Amino acid sequence: MAGLIVVLGVFWGLCILSTALLRWNELRYRKKGLPPGTMGWPVFGETTEFLKQGPAFMKNQRLRFGNFFKSHILGCPTIVSMDPELNRYILVNEAKGLVPGYPQSMLDILGKCNISAVHGSAHKHMRGALLALISPNMIKDQLLPKIDDFMRSHVSNWQGTIIDIQEKTKEMAFLSSLRQIASSEAGSISEAFMPEFFKLVLGTLSLPINLPNTNYHRGFQARKNITSLLRKLVEERKASGENQHDMLGFLLAEENRYKLSDEEMIDLIITILYSGYETVSTTSMMAVKYLHDHPKVLEELRKEHMAIRVRKGPEEPIDYNDYKSMRFTRAVIYETSRLATIVNGVLRKTTQDMEINGYVIPKGWRIYVYTREVNYDSHLYPDPLTFNPWRWLVRN
Repeated sequence: MAGLIVVLGVFWGLCILSTALLRWNELRYRKKGLPPGTMGWPVFGETTEFLKQGPAFMKNQRLRFGNFFKSHILGCPTIVSMDPELNRYILVNEAKGLVPGYPQSMLDILGKCNISAVHGSAHKHMRGALLALISPNMIKDQLLPKIDDFMRSHVSNWQGTIIDIQEKTKEMAFLSSLRQIASSEAGSISEAFMPEFFKLVLGTLSLPINLPNTNYHRGFQARKNITSLLRKLVEERKASGENQHDMLGFLLAEENRYKLSDEEMIDLIITILYSGYETVSTTSMMAVKYLHDHPKVLEELRKEHMAIRVRKGPEEPIDYNDYKSMRFTRAVIYETSRLATIVNGVLRKTTQDMEINGYVIPKGWRIYVYTREVNYDSHLYPDPLTFNPWRWLVRN
């Protein structure tokens, strides 16, 4: 009996402590002029619910507080805007007191020179270097032929085997990007690089608490290992004096007007790998699912590709003109991106106290411009939950 009393006492003590902590955190952020919302636990906020529930968390909060509410996610107090008109205003006027506001964990792990972390002239310089790597000429002459060659070899051994499409598309997105960056070395470094990169990705979407066995700690350690691999790769390229036709070769070339330090170069490479990984792998996986579930779409897609192939030899690659002619393929990509909604929104950070929508947002707070729900607006997309690529052909 005494043991039961102790257990009940501990239980009620924890309940009271938890309630007190939640109440204290709410009072801490109950400043005049802030929109309604909940802030969750001290330090952790509502990050667990946000990551676990995903879009359901946002829908529940909107039902309680409307389209403009406060929360505390990924280590920072955040205002969530789900109003399309207000989101448009924020994005159009983002230079006026707003800067990119990515989570601290992302900024730490992607590096202080990554394009999301720098502002002003440094941002302009890094942006110019990045855009030079994906210019129309680079796409035509370098990127597209390499992607075509990679995909032929990558899927050639899939036939007749059971594969995990989620794992394969992740692998595909990473290896394809790595080959674009370092064509000749990609095969030799990918085995050591890939598991570290996957840890890095997980670490960027976590609380910035550097304790052992946390995703942030593992991501930060993975960044150190990746940085070491890339630094060695850059040094070997410089020592060889070879001018290879890939992204790293372009960055190191004398004619490149955007001269980067080794640190800037490494952070740019990590940014390229990171930015294309989740979007390409998830979109590819969902495209396979939607095509499997909609045989008529798959049949139409095959017709378009077979019409291109009959004009070419068996091993002749797809070129830029072929790509431009793929109207239905682009429609499938657009519809997959709309329905799967890989990117839910963008984050901005206030550089000063700002008045938005009748509320005062304190300096240093983040604003989550949440655009996901626009993709399911029945006024913009009739029967929005139906996979229908033909809707994009009507628009064009």
